[in-house]
Amino acid sequence: MNYLAHIYLSGNDRQRQVGNFIGDFVKGNRYEEYPAKIRAGILLHRQIDSFTDSHPLVLESIAMLRPEFGRYSGIITDVFFDHLLASDFLHYAKGRSLGCVSANFYYATLRYYPLLPSRVKGFLWHFISTNRLMRYASYDGLQEAFTIMSNYKVPALRPEETVVFLRQNHTELEERFAAFFPELEAFVKNVEI
Repeated sequence: MNYLAHIYLSGNDRQRQVGNFIGDFVKGNRYEEYPAKIRAGILLHRQIDSFTDSHPLVLESIAMLRPEFGRYSGIITDVFFDHLLASDFLHYAKGRSLGCVSANFYYATLRYYPLLPSRVKGFLWHFISTNRLMRYASYDGLQEAFTIMSNYKVPALRPEETVVFLRQNHTELEERFAAFFPELEAFVKNVEI
């Protein structure tokens, strides 16, 4: 899962959201350097990734993308699943608006800014100013996210072709996500950290 899902699955606790958001940037036992709730978010991030990376519906989605996108299929699946969550957020979040969740999260990142890893600080202002979480809901926003990734992280990613492929296969991927995400939510409810 990508940023939005990790934040959403943290519930309403802002420190836990921040921890879950930075989870990929805190390696090994470095999580022990953080306050308890942020530490819990980092550990939750790892649990979510472990569950997701081994789930049959996610693996089927990655396999579907692999002939076209090779080793980037997992990253693309993560971002597309964030798009599916964002585009039907009211349904999944049971009435909570994506705008409110996004604004509250942006505030939390600024409040705990001194604690963020330097790599996160390097992109955070752009992340907030472009309202990345809200932009995930549209195909244009999705293409922007893939373009940013191709410019800074994954040069071989082809943003336009990726979005075309996702549009063409939207229904099949959406059906997998709709079956997978409630299982992930149930898993997170039972995680003890």
